[in-house]
Amino acid sequence: MSSRITESRNKNYEGLAARRQLGLTVILENVHDPHNVGAVLRSCDSAGIQEIYILYTQNNMKLKDFKIGKTTSSGAWKYIEVHLFDDREECFKVIKSKYNKIWATHLGEKSVGMYDIDMKESIALLFGNEHAGITPETLSYCDGNYVIPQMGITKSLNISVACAVSVYEALRQRIEADMYSDTYDESNPIHTARYNQYLSSHMQSLQNVKRERHHHVKKYSSK
Repeated sequence: MSSRITESRNKNYEGLAARRQLGLTVILENVHDPHNVGAVLRSCDSAGIQEIYILYTQNNMKLKDFKIGKTTSSGAWKYIEVHLFDDREECFKVIKSKYNKIWATHLGEKSVGMYDIDMKESIALLFGNEHAGITPETLSYCDGNYVIPQMGITKSLNISVACAVSVYEALRQRIEADMYSDTYDESNPIHTARYNQYLSSHMQSLQNVKRERHHHVKKYSSK
């Protein structure tokens, strides 16, 4: 346990590190709304996802302009690794080296229902742009497409909602398979690396708050 945090926060970080899922991730293609990205991060954190991939392939979308809606993410951005790419081939080369299957939320001739997918296996779930969906070029890297069951008039969901529904189906399947553990193992390098990441993020946040307070006091004392 680090002497720099409370016992309750320490237990929280240990449990968080133990529950993170190595074989589950999310990919976003050309999702430009920071609030949607923030909401996706929040859902992923809740489902125990450790990292996500964000791919920009449109000319009007640049990595330097990437932003996260920090309010909608509710702090999740501090505890999830975000990998940014503007090269499609390089992005999927990395993903395929770590995950066995890539499934896209896309309505096509061979699409299957979300409940027909085995999300207990090593899997990446792909979501597309808020308006245009997933590009054909990116779909070519996927192992299959799936649709989320809907019973209303509208036949589409907001990207962040579609992601939340999907990762919670993965959560349900993995809970039933007892794939989430609260047992933190200090001898496990993956557990300790995650714990140290969370601790570092927390300490950085404290430093930022301290810096802002100092700036605020200095600003008003100089008047």
